[in-house]
Amino acid sequence: MKTLIVGIGGMTNGGKSTLSTSLHQNIPNSCIIAQDSYFKDDSVVPVDSNGFKQYDVLDALHMDKMMCEVNSWRSNPDSFLQQKGLKSKLSSANKEVYVLIVEGFLIFNYRPLNELFDRRYFLEIPYDVCKKRRSSRVYTPPDPPGYFDIYVWPMYKINRQEMESIASEIVLLDGLKPKEEILAAVYRDINQQINRLKEED
Repeated sequence: MKTLIVGIGGMTNGGKSTLSTSLHQNIPNSCIIAQDSYFKDDSVVPVDSNGFKQYDVLDALHMDKMMCEVNSWRSNPDSFLQQKGLKSKLSSANKEVYVLIVEGFLIFNYRPLNELFDRRYFLEIPYDVCKKRRSSRVYTPPDPPGYFDIYVWPMYKINRQEMESIASEIVLLDGLKPKEEILAAVYRDINQQINRLKEED
């Protein structure tokens, strides 16, 4: 059984979920684990000196639970797919490759997870575009006034710097490009990795 673990990282509203979903739809035997599914309860997320909830840190996430999910896939991808209601597509020669797509804004900042990735992609967009996209989305709880400029963007820059000190071989993606163009480039790269694995004995 051959496996490939792909990380789709990036800033808030950079297009991570859109790209991950499109890849999953185009790659057989794939599934997604999204970091946003592992936020701790709002009541235990700490507040900074400005009164802003500190969501953009690893401590706001159940990373232990996320790692359990990733390791469950690693131990038996076929069983994992079945549990998620997804069907695997295995050939008689059993040369198909299982692909796990891990998506999130801090996936490369968590060392135990970062070490598992075979391919790493990071979507980035400019400040003004990011702010505009963020303001058009509805969050629960909603962003308080000033949250993006005082907390979200500064934390992105801090996390970005930390990520670059931890992770290597990250393919940077321009989130302003058409989503079809981004998908085509990443899919082509992943498909090359899949075909290489299939050819290995």
